[in-house]
Amino acid sequence: MSSRKIDFVPREYYHIFNRGVDKRALFKNKSDVDRFYRSMQKFNTREPIGSLYENSFVKEKGVKPKPLVSFLAYCINPNHYHFILTPVVDKGIECFMQRLGTGYTMYFNEKYHRSGSLFQGKFKASHIDKNEYLLHVSVYVNLNNRVHQLGGKASKLVRSSWNEYFSTFPQEKICEKDIVIDQFKTIKDYGDFAFSSLENIIERKQKEKDLQILLID
Repeated sequence: MSSRKIDFVPREYYHIFNRGVDKRALFKNKSDVDRFYRSMQKFNTREPIGSLYENSFVKEKGVKPKPLVSFLAYCINPNHYHFILTPVVDKGIECFMQRLGTGYTMYFNEKYHRSGSLFQGKFKASHIDKNEYLLHVSVYVNLNNRVHQLGGKASKLVRSSWNEYFSTFPQEKICEKDIVIDQFKTIKDYGDFAFSSLENIIERKQKEKDLQILLID
């Protein structure tokens, strides 16, 4: 964690992201995406748990586990992911991300008969220290597949909290999104803001790409 030089403070928000080593695919099919998503839920508990591979992931009835982190937004793409998290307890993010990374790697390596690291080093993190920044990062994460303009088969391996934000009765809810939604009169207003912000994000990325080409030339 020392290489990140960032302290994770409860009730502060952080953009967390990582990708596959050598930019490799982390999710080859929908069952992999579903497994990772269920891992996000199962590993978000302060209670000791067994290995992800051994866990049957059968939904358990009873008391809801006490979480390590709270999700504001997420996007799972074929070769990388983005989260917005706040730790609920000290070391909550570190514990959760260690469990998630190790557990999913065990599952993936066993399934596809490989060994070694799956993710590109330690997860990356940035502190979201201003409310305006939080709103724009929520768009960047919620619509990250559109930021990268994923289409075809890749678009079918995307799972995003965008659906949680806009569905009245989503099948599953893992995001505490009120801190964003409550800043707008209606959910449509947030949608309008999101697509306007998305246009700016895509335009800025294209300018950066064009600049890189000029520098190379």
